Amino acid sequence: MGQLFEELKRRNVVRVGIAYVIGGGLMIEVMDTIAPRLGMPDWVPTFIIIAVLIGLPIALFFSWSYELTAQGLKKTHEVDADASISHSSGRKLDFAIIGMLVLALGYFVWGKFGAEPALKTGQVTAEAKGDGLHSIAVLAFVNMSSDPDQEYFSDGISEELLNLLARIPELRVVSRTSAFSFKGKNIDIPTIAAQLNVAHILEGSVRKSGNRVRITAQLIDVKTDSHLWSETYDRELTDIFVLQEEIATAIARALAVELNIGPGQSLVTARTTDMAAYDRYLEGRSLVAKRADFSRAIQLLSEATRRDPAFAPAWAALAQAHALSFYHLRTPKVEALNAAEIAARRALEIDPDLASAHSVTADILRDRGNWSAAEESYKRALALNPDEVEANSQYAQMLLQTFRFGAALPYAEKAAQLDPLAWIHRLVRGLLWYVLGRPDDGMREIELGLSLSGEVVSGYLIQALVGMAIDQGNIERAIEFSRYPIVGSDLAGFRTEFLDHLDDPPAALASLQATVRDNPQHWSLNIYWAVHLGDLALAEDILRFTLEERLTNNPFLNGTWLSFPFLGSLRKSEDVKNLLRKTGMLDYWRTDGWPDFCRPLGHDDFECD
Repeated sequence: MGQLFEELKRRNVVRVGIAYVIGGGLMIEVMDTIAPRLGMPDWVPTFIIIAVLIGLPIALFFSWSYELTAQGLKKTHEVDADASISHSSGRKLDFAIIGMLVLALGYFVWGKFGAEPALKTGQVTAEAKGDGLHSIAVLAFVNMSSDPDQEYFSDGISEELLNLLARIPELRVVSRTSAFSFKGKNIDIPTIAAQLNVAHILEGSVRKSGNRVRITAQLIDVKTDSHLWSETYDRELTDIFVLQEEIATAIARALAVELNIGPGQSLVTARTTDMAAYDRYLEGRSLVAKRADFSRAIQLLSEATRRDPAFAPAWAALAQAHALSFYHLRTPKVEALNAAEIAARRALEIDPDLASAHSVTADILRDRGNWSAAEESYKRALALNPDEVEANSQYAQMLLQTFRFGAALPYAEKAAQLDPLAWIHRLVRGLLWYVLGRPDDGMREIELGLSLSGEVVSGYLIQALVGMAIDQGNIERAIEFSRYPIVGSDLAGFRTEFLDHLDDPPAALASLQATVRDNPQHWSLNIYWAVHLGDLALAEDILRFTLEERLTNNPFLNGTWLSFPFLGSLRKSEDVKNLLRKTGMLDYWRTDGWPDFCRPLGHDDFECD
């Protein structure tokens, strides 16, 4: 054995092996670093590793079987001992090994203290520019408890982590509605990331037993399909919110983003310690976000505030449920907004800087026709939290209602980006695209909203699609959409008997007129069809009937439905002018500026193209 080792040394096999391992390892490290930056396929670094491993025995074989001489490469057994220069070659290999060790050490130091911080800094800068490098979706954590009814708790953990991460300026966090939509579905991580347009996914599980909880979380880099961070925590339930902040902080560090909080400050804001109240809050808020079952949402959120009267987010969510209820239920508008105002004031008394409370306050002011004050409250909410989904969406809706289409679009885009699987945001963005000159995109966007609505098919989706189809002259599609069943609310469906007589306009108009007073909730659809059938007088009659005091509960008494080009003649009517005066829009335009296609005519008159 000793003689074999001496022969290996004489033939420089050991030196070649050492040099090959160092050089090959250095090559693998360098390739792993530069391949992504050069846009090389993911298989290139793997190929290099395999090639280096295969090359090692080949290099050892050649160093044993061949020797470099002054006359070139010769088989070792053909070289006379006196003519061998293996000792000289060995010295050169020694220097080569030392050189490669120095290079490897330098590369390690550069990678540890130079390249990595530089890369991290670059990533933060790119994210600040909106490149999406630090975008993340928090999936619903899996309930691993023995009791399936504890699922609300695992959802709550996910929800709080999402909210904490959303407070970090360097992160774009997808909203709960979209991220949780994949719950219980067998969809792989790359597909989820692609649909949500994020670079990172946080997933995990929760096991609750008595007063103990175990949380396992892992952060996945979608591009490399690798775990950037993972951890398991075992804690008492009394530490649950502190634990959530620990996890959020660990994720921020893994992504190399700044928390931007001062000494002694915390990401955690005031919240309830009553898990039952928290449960009601989560379920109720989810229903509101989906625009589904407002009666149950109000019941759940009312119970949450009764259990913990100091739970500000629950009061804000309850205010939102009341404020939106008259859009989807038969709740009287005045009653709904009064209840919303009481809950919103309570939320702001507890937490004056709660963005969601300022946002719903703006909703109330808007729907009472106090447009200027509403705008101030929306801006206040967005200053407190630029990523508040409802504030972005509702402000976009207010600007759409007041014909400020260009100003509305950025907020609608932001809402759809934050919550891409919520139909309401698709509706608002689609309407804006349509009236801003992208009719095909607008139609597709609202059709996508219809496909996302699931069991909640809103009359507003149908209204938009019917209006677009009529505007484009596609009457077959307009008929199809008009007959689409409206579900998910207690509003009556649209009466469509007149559609059977469209080939006979007088008969269709007579049928339509007979159903108007029995079908008041869908007055805008009645108007669309009256205008299409060429009876502007009937359209004006429908509008006058709608403006009667007993129908002022209708939420769409604003400019949204008037935005389609085919309604140009109706926009010039006195009835429409009275509608806009009645909703306070004329006063708003006077003080805050006129929209692009409306202009004043004297003191108390105006016209819109």
